[in-house]
Amino acid sequence: MNEKDAIDILLRSGCSPDVIEHCRAVAEYARMIALNINACAQKKGMNGNIDTDLVFIGGLLHDVGRSRTHSILHAVEGAKIAAENGLEDRFVNIIERHIGAGIPVEEAKALGLPEKDYMPVRIEEKIVAHADNLIFGTRVAALEELVDKLHKRKLDEKTIQRVVRLNDEICSMMC
Repeated sequence: MNEKDAIDILLRSGCSPDVIEHCRAVAEYARMIALNINACAQKKGMNGNIDTDLVFIGGLLHDVGRSRTHSILHAVEGAKIAAENGLEDRFVNIIERHIGAGIPVEEAKALGLPEKDYMPVRIEEKIVAHADNLIFGTRVAALEELVDKLHKRKLDEKTIQRVVRLNDEICSMMC
């Protein structure tokens, strides 16, 4: 899977130009984060093993489900589109688990999602979710701006703290 293939899937699925531009911004920011973490690991004498290609392509495809809905179900719909296009599970999982900082199974049903765990597991999934949280349209926002936006949307404190913890986890690996 390369960038052209990913963009073709977005276009064939019917994503708007705004969604595609947002996906490009998330992909670029996510790749920058992954490269930074890998470089920091190498400076510490460790092997930086984040798959930056997976992060980039996963970032490009993360909102493909917005071609069908702009609700929280876009992650589920996007995972279906990815599977329909024969994408590997590692891409499907990034798409399905990118919402917020993940959604645990006990909260999924209440939000109208199929009852399963939507928490990002692999570091690549976490990086894409984190990058998506901080990209407003095509602009990188500060954590404080994101938290303020989540409070204004009246999200519960547990959800907001999950976003902050994910931010802290990713930032702790960066130089």
